Amino acid sequence: MMLSRTAASLYWLGRYAERADFSARLIEATVRLDALSTRPAGSAAWASALNVIDAGEAFAALGKHVEQRHVAPFLLCSPDHPGSIWRCLEAARTNARAVRMALSRESWSAINNAWLRVSTGGVPKDGAGLLALLEGVHSSALSLTGAIERMLKHPSSMFMRLGGAIERVDNTARLLDVKYHILLPEEEVVGGVLDRDQWTTILQTVSAVNAYRFLYSGGLNARNVIEFLVLRPELPRSLIAGAQEALEQLQHIAEVTHNFSAADSLAMTRLAVLRRLKVDAIIGEGLHEYLEDFIEQNAALDQAISTQFRFF
Repeated sequence: MMLSRTAASLYWLGRYAERADFSARLIEATVRLDALSTRPAGSAAWASALNVIDAGEAFAALGKHVEQRHVAPFLLCSPDHPGSIWRCLEAARTNARAVRMALSRESWSAINNAWLRVSTGGVPKDGAGLLALLEGVHSSALSLTGAIERMLKHPSSMFMRLGGAIERVDNTARLLDVKYHILLPEEEVVGGVLDRDQWTTILQTVSAVNAYRFLYSGGLNARNVIEFLVLRPELPRSLIAGAQEALEQLQHIAEVTHNFSAADSLAMTRLAVLRRLKVDAIIGEGLHEYLEDFIEQNAALDQAISTQFRFF
């Protein structure tokens, strides 16, 4: 039986690596929104990026203007905020070192290389340099995902994938909630140019622009994007796909460890509800309310996993 501290390190390695990759995606999408939108989004876009990862208050304490030259370095390499990419990669690397013998060489290299890239590269002054650095973080994240897929089908890889799935759905839910409710100014028209650019940014953050166009015709609209990000299992970063991945990994772990408990039941219930849910019901009852409830359920599942496998 795997030691609880080993399982905890693997689980949090998966969560922190996924969190770092998401933050890199978020910064990249916000840079592009600010630069390429028909009317630059400016402080509203960067304030939204801070809110997605719950960093608004921490940044405000610095007393700096909400703009790219201040927010991007804060989100990228601030040593004082636990949600910065550097801090997330440092935490992932620390957990990886604690379980080094449980990882493949490729998995360790992917994590270490991502940490080194952010730790030694500094913050590029120009937009092109910043995007290149973020692309490097993406590449390392993809390398880690591929390395985990090629690892032995063992609780080591299962706990990493479980942690990644829990983190992924939390990120997608927060992104959809904050972007939809905060970013669009009150005077803007829903369905207008700025609204369209912001929905595109959401899809860019989860690498789903082309996938959306493949599945939906008629251009961008809120209803389809919500359905896509919540209820379409074809999209790996959708809520239903992440819920399915979490349940599968819990079931695989249970088969090996014979440890079946409340976390498995919560994961099964959550997936069953998502499979019955319709997008019109989400919109009718309130997207914000639904996403708040989902985030709370995900936190409860995380707590149940910690209890079940004695992470404390």
